[in-house]
Amino acid sequence: MDFDRLVSVMRRLALEAGDRIMQIYESPDFDVKTKSDSSPVTEADEAADALISEGLAEAFPQLALVTEEQSASHGQSVKTFLIVDPLDGTKEFVQRRGDFTVNIAYVENGVPLRGVVYAPAKGRLFYTLADGRSVEELGAFDKEHPGEQKPITVSVPDNRALMVVASKSHRDQATDDYIARYAVADMTSAGSSLKFCLVATGEADLYPRLGRTMEWDTAAGDAVLRGAGGEMVRFEDHSPFTYGKDGFANPFFIAYAPGVMLVK
Repeated sequence: MDFDRLVSVMRRLALEAGDRIMQIYESPDFDVKTKSDSSPVTEADEAADALISEGLAEAFPQLALVTEEQSASHGQSVKTFLIVDPLDGTKEFVQRRGDFTVNIAYVENGVPLRGVVYAPAKGRLFYTLADGRSVEELGAFDKEHPGEQKPITVSVPDNRALMVVASKSHRDQATDDYIARYAVADMTSAGSSLKFCLVATGEADLYPRLGRTMEWDTAAGDAVLRGAGGEMVRFEDHSPFTYGKDGFANPFFIAYAPGVMLVK
């Protein structure tokens, strides 16, 4: 894989999708439909999905492509593929809270090696470089010429005073009970895959998720986290977290900075 080209294409498509999403987000009104799993979908999800899918298929026709909005056509497991959530945090989008992201990742042998997470309403752009290291890009986000790339790295956590981030729309009692088993200095809520990025930048130490997610929800954020020195494991046994599972459903998980003393 030509990782220089891959990263360039993923970054450009994420920015282009972000522009289209923001056009709809800033409009007076937009349509919201309900999918078969009762989750919302908007014209922004569909427009971003079409834009990214077309761009990836043209650039990398040899790679399997899995996207949230076209997931019904991908029932069997694969190990090397591109995976897209064109608008993660649709509930935040609908409620105009801004915590939504564009997510594109490349998975090889079950591991998300490269990824981009773009939060257009927040003006934050995170991605892995060709060598696998993660950065946050600063500046105007020119589509052809990257601006200043600030290397990011996870924190050195203090287990007596952890910084925890949890879901804004999917917080439940089980999550609160688990977090209560740690010594927490501060806690914040965030939507979408931004939670991974907050751990990747050292703004949080720990992100547990005891709820339903799909691989497209996590792959890009997981790639950014890994490229910043972070880790993601299965909740029940702390075993490695992998991608390309049948149906693309995730188990519960914990994303964290190494040094956090995980509890079971």
